Amino acid sequence: MKKNNIPVEFVYQLFALIVAIIIVHGYYVSVVRPNANQIIIEQNIEAEANPNFIRERSVWVLIKDFEQESCFVLMLWALAIMGFKLGTLINERKLLDANLISLQEGMRILPEDTREFERQIEILNEKQKAMVLPRALLNALRRFSATKNIQDVSVSTHTIFESESEKLESELSMIRYISWAIPSIGFIGTVRGIGDALGQADIAVQGDITGVTQSLGVAFNSTFIALLISIFLMFLVYQLQLMQERLVFDSENYTNDHLIRHLKNEVI
Repeated sequence: MKKNNIPVEFVYQLFALIVAIIIVHGYYVSVVRPNANQIIIEQNIEAEANPNFIRERSVWVLIKDFEQESCFVLMLWALAIMGFKLGTLINERKLLDANLISLQEGMRILPEDTREFERQIEILNEKQKAMVLPRALLNALRRFSATKNIQDVSVSTHTIFESESEKLESELSMIRYISWAIPSIGFIGTVRGIGDALGQADIAVQGDITGVTQSLGVAFNSTFIALLISIFLMFLVYQLQLMQERLVFDSENYTNDHLIRHLKNEVI
């Protein structure tokens, strides 16, 4: 039977994006924009009646525009992707507490003994065997069986962990792109707001600056919200990256402590 070649993570990301769009847009249509429009109407009425009226900044008005809505969609999407990766990291870290190689202190593994220890890892399910720690352990055992060279095993194992570190780093590229795209969308709102304000300059010259101030509000609010979201996301990205680096480091230490130091290429 031919296996499905569509990556699970790709399907998850696509589904997460659709769900984020539905949730955010539904909330904006039902809650954010009705409240923002009501507040703007009330403030306009108050401003006409009282020339000294100062408009208070409302959260609903601050986030009401399409640029802010897009930023929140991307934020939820990035959080969903990070949640998926965090779940994977947690599952991988659980193996660090497992006794994948049953060895007593002082035992030595000779090249002809490796097959027995390979079986202990091969009983894991397919999902677990695809994780970095079982892959590194299996590679070390098979390499030792083939070359009988402990130094070669150590170098090969270190290469696997370096490759895994680069792989985990590259997998964060989508989240980093989203974190970059959010401020860019905010700047688009700034350009749009300033353009609308300039288009109403003639009306402002005649004394009615309501349209200009609202357009400038769009310009600054979109950038403000986008930068806040970007700062929040980048903090989480670096925390996730730190967890990934610790996983690779701890997995390499596990391999060295639980396997490589027990290898012996000859009987004394």
